[in-house]
Amino acid sequence: MFSKILIANRGEIACRVIRTCRQLGIRTVAVYSEADVDAQHVRLADEAYPVGGPRPADSYLRGDSILEVALRSGAEAIHPGYGFLSENADFAEAVEQAGLSFIGPSAATMRKMGSKAGAKDLMAAAAVPVVPGYTGEDQSPGVLSREAARIGFPLMIKAAHGGGGKGMRIVHRLEDFIAQLESCQREAANAFGRDRVLLERYVQSPRHIEIQVFGDAHGNTIHLNERECSAQRRYQKVLEESPSPFLTPALGTAMGDAAVKAAHAIDYVNAGTVEFIVDPDGAFYFMEINTRLQVEHPVTEMTTGLDLVAWQLQIAAGQPLPLTQAQVPQHGHAIEVRLYAEDPEAGFLPGSGTLETLVLPPESPEVRIDTGVVEGDTVSIFYDPMIAKLIVWGPDRNSALARLRDALAQCEIRGPKSNIDFLERLVRHPAVVNGSIDTAYLDRHLDEFMPVHGISGKLTLAAGTAVLLAQEATSRSAAVNSTDPSSPWAIADGWRLGHAGNRPLAFLHRGEELLLLAHGAAGEYRIEHDQQTHAVHGAHMVADSLGLRLGSTALRFRVRQDPRYITVHDGEQRLGLEVVSRYRRAVPAAAGGDERITAPMPGRVVVLKAAVGDSVSAGQELMVIEAMKMELAIRAPRDGVVAELRAASGDFVEADAVLATLEALP
Repeated sequence: MFSKILIANRGEIACRVIRTCRQLGIRTVAVYSEADVDAQHVRLADEAYPVGGPRPADSYLRGDSILEVALRSGAEAIHPGYGFLSENADFAEAVEQAGLSFIGPSAATMRKMGSKAGAKDLMAAAAVPVVPGYTGEDQSPGVLSREAARIGFPLMIKAAHGGGGKGMRIVHRLEDFIAQLESCQREAANAFGRDRVLLERYVQSPRHIEIQVFGDAHGNTIHLNERECSAQRRYQKVLEESPSPFLTPALGTAMGDAAVKAAHAIDYVNAGTVEFIVDPDGAFYFMEINTRLQVEHPVTEMTTGLDLVAWQLQIAAGQPLPLTQAQVPQHGHAIEVRLYAEDPEAGFLPGSGTLETLVLPPESPEVRIDTGVVEGDTVSIFYDPMIAKLIVWGPDRNSALARLRDALAQCEIRGPKSNIDFLERLVRHPAVVNGSIDTAYLDRHLDEFMPVHGISGKLTLAAGTAVLLAQEATSRSAAVNSTDPSSPWAIADGWRLGHAGNRPLAFLHRGEELLLLAHGAAGEYRIEHDQQTHAVHGAHMVADSLGLRLGSTALRFRVRQDPRYITVHDGEQRLGLEVVSRYRRAVPAAAGGDERITAPMPGRVVVLKAAVGDSVSAGQELMVIEAMKMELAIRAPRDGVVAELRAASGDFVEADAVLATLEALP
């Protein structure tokens, strides 16, 4: 076994690899960019070295710099994680030529499988079913357009060297093909360093099933059961689970056998994932082989009890597979979701900034957290905005879903916006609960998963009650330490000589003022809200749990509060409020008109599509910016003439920076 390895990655996966290495007594070397000087993977590793600037192309994609660090630090092997250089055959070959072990398949295998196009051709030759399409070397727009017309629509454009939902487009009309092709190629080049694409027929309403495979250098190959990843938005996996609720035992066996056959055909060594799409009738088609560990590998670990990173290390060190196919276990059901810094209500725009609050559920044998950040860390604009992976296990699917709902209810993120509300609605949606969701369902019905804007009356009353109890507790504590502990003036019950106490409470919700007027103390209150008076009885706090009675109904809420914010959760919904010290009228956003076009988030301008003086129509693309490995089209909000362009191709821009101005048409 190795004594020291270098991890050629960052964030959550780097921390994940470090955890297993510690358990095995292996020392770890981290690399970091200028943006990651204080990142968690740097702090957790035994050694860490800089490799360049904040952009991936200047750091984590610089194989030569990473290899130089590995040699200088005395590392014996390199673990690539996922993304960045993990499926780069040239890098794997350079590692091997330098006398180090690459913890993954060989460069020769990666060259066969690293290209989606090459993988499809090999699988077709091996009689593994593939979707009709085009995988040719000729990437000229004319040839690609002709092939698209031959394949028919709808079709999928895919980055040949991609993954993670990047560099993928569905095209419904030939007229839209070139524009979508150009966008896909730019995104692929930026994320993966290569712009080659393949075309394939788009299968309607498919399920996404993948099979985890492992091979060793002794000729043994097995699979570790399936994962279903059909809950997707724009080809990005949102929820992954094992076992699949869709597969029959016979279909699962057939797909597992096909995956092992595919791996055998290319002498596969180490961890890989064979991905299939399955139509509603159960016909399955090979999509690709990912020659690396998958983001969703924890669901396999939770249902098998195996450490896949440990397997990777053992196999790279020349050891045989620890189990035969017949010995692979399958226990219970596991589900994974990913907490992102993104705004679902703004088209899932990635966010960035300091994690002012990051509360995640405590880990246990049934609840696992994989993360690369802690409270106070910064989500950078340069990388994927994932905050954490939340993985739960249950003896069956229903219990796993129940545990996931409870775990999400315990999460709290403040700073950048997050997708917690979206995930909470997702895991309660009938299409997820009954296991019927297909890969396009979210995109077709996204409004069904969006947070509800209306404020629940009982959540509002619970928030007010929790604040009242906290005020009273604070006052009692202050009174005990004062010169007159028995003074009635020290009790925060609102009582004043000659009249009943009125205790005003003020909150902000989405910038709007929310006012309550409370009477009473010690858990017995009358709270006026929205022209109604509500009686609250028996209110009490135990740790973070609030109990109370509204009328004759006893309720319990999970509460998290500090002097500035309070979040209450009733087990199904959450309400987050900003606590303000006095009434104040919310200031409406300044009306800047449509003439100023601003950046929705920090990023880099990759292409300008208009010039000063151009007449443009509403919705027309003016420029494209790239942030967090994703492209965003900046469009004209109305018809007009471009008066100014304040950013050029290649410029970095901050959120809300003015990119262009429009003036009225003459």
